[in-house]
Amino acid sequence: MNRHFRQTNWKLLACVQIVALAAFGGAFARNIPENTRRLNELRTGDLSYPNLNVPREKALKISPLYDRPDLVSDSDLTAVLKQVRPKFPRQKLKPNHVEHALRIWGVDATFKDPDVLSGQELKEFLLNHGKYLASWTPEMAPLLIDEAEGVAVRWGSEECASVHHDHLLACLSEAGVPLNEPVYTPSRRIRTLNDVLQLSIRDLQLDERETEWSALAYALWLPPLKEWHNREGRNLSFDLLAKRLIRGEELSGVCLGTHRIYTLVVLWRLDEEYGILTPETRGLIRDHLLKIREKLIGSQYADGHWESNWPQGTQADRSRPHDELYKQVIGTGHHLEWMGIAPREFHVPDEQIAKAMQWVIKTTIEQPEEKLLERYTFFSHVGGALSLWRNTTPSEFWSSRE
Repeated sequence: MNRHFRQTNWKLLACVQIVALAAFGGAFARNIPENTRRLNELRTGDLSYPNLNVPREKALKISPLYDRPDLVSDSDLTAVLKQVRPKFPRQKLKPNHVEHALRIWGVDATFKDPDVLSGQELKEFLLNHGKYLASWTPEMAPLLIDEAEGVAVRWGSEECASVHHDHLLACLSEAGVPLNEPVYTPSRRIRTLNDVLQLSIRDLQLDERETEWSALAYALWLPPLKEWHNREGRNLSFDLLAKRLIRGEELSGVCLGTHRIYTLVVLWRLDEEYGILTPETRGLIRDHLLKIREKLIGSQYADGHWESNWPQGTQADRSRPHDELYKQVIGTGHHLEWMGIAPREFHVPDEQIAKAMQWVIKTTIEQPEEKLLERYTFFSHVGGALSLWRNTTPSEFWSSRE
């Protein structure tokens, strides 16, 4: 009986193995190129993935939808932009400050004041290791890291690093830097911005804490492409990225959750032209943005600003300010920025926008230069937001006034 039992088990095991092998063989046959690549990677230990074909040499631009001099006068915009010019000391330049300045002023920005960095100078600091070293020291860890499959960017809390994952890539994309722009790495190899983009695409994981800027960069470069693979062969898409940005509490993410909203609006706008989202995902974004609208209506302070308690909506305690001033600037400037590119159905009422504008304009203009430079990244969004509401860019408007 025991021998019969063993024989039965052996036959059962053999059948299971045959079925499994047949299933594996069928799956392998259906995707021979991908599986051959993966087997070669396992055999050699060398990771490889073909570059994604990017369908453009310059990133897409999200055009502003409004021109509201009743909300932002010429004199107010001039005064705010004067405050957020990139008038940085050239020694120990902070990548985070440079990235924020470049995204709103653009790569072609020029200034008559020699103490203000041009768009070209900002770009070169980020993409030329020699310029970076000239600002810091040769002993400093590099900002750019040359890898076999592309160029990585060192990011984190260090003063000389990019603060957020793929923030540098997204800012260069928004600034109008072309895909073939040379990148000078520490190894003295000349790469391009495409090498930064390609490595980001290969390495992205959906469970990362920050996907706001990766999704933004891909949205500006990849449409009409809707989906692609990372280096592990995992299928990624704008649908998955949008759902990742929606998931969790509204306050999740950087800058009080506002960067996630901005990227969702970008995806919404580009879907109108390129159809990069499914109807289901588009519906999820619409519902999410309408819910945010209601919470912003209910959480605005009497003087017009928003704080970190904005997701509480009407339950937010607005009896007194609870945040430091810089967080109030984040909450107000960032929300006005994404509304500047969003359809009207996602806006709070005009009277609330007007109050927010008045508060953030007054607050920005009143900042002493040294104090504003300490919090430059947050105030730069105010300059970007106000320019959007006047259907212009900071560079275009400033050059017409300087």
